Amino acid sequence: MPRSTSAVSALQKLEAERKALDARQRDLEIKAAQEVGEVILGTGLEAFSAKGLRQVAEALGKLGEAASIEKLNARPQARSAGAPKSPHD
Repeated sequence: MPRSTSAVSALQKLEAERKALDARQRDLEIKAAQEVGEVILGTGLEAFSAKGLRQVAEALGKLGEAASIEKLNARPQARSAGAPKSPHD
């Protein structure tokens, strides 16, 4: 019994599917960027330069959400711990 599809036609079909997936990925990336942008607007981060925002985002991304929040919340305490004590302490 002969095959209903040849290897060549299977490759062509696969290439067409790959192109469709690439287009779908581009669309989803645009939507994801819009969602992230909406979250950032109004937080003060929109005032950062593109380079600075990228550096902050990459650093926070490497740490992960929980560790980033923990580290950011610890910052003010770390500064006050190293600050000289007032005469009233």
